[in-house]
Amino acid sequence: MTDDLVCSARGCSKPATFELVWNNPKIHTADRRKIWLACDEHEKTLREFLSARDFWKESVPMHSDAF
Repeated sequence: MTDDLVCSARGCSKPATFELVWNNPKIHTADRRKIWLACDEHEKTLREFLSARDFWKESVPMHSDAF
């Protein structure tokens, strides 16, 4: 039920439309994946934040059956 899933950006309460898949290679194994949720407005800024740290792997559209 994606209606209850909100953007991970600080202070945002908009519905999530993207999953940002990432991992921190310093503390996670190569196959470990973490997910932040993003609305349309914050996908780019969250992706840029993760990319600047070499954490970002991919952004994918939310799927209603994902959670």
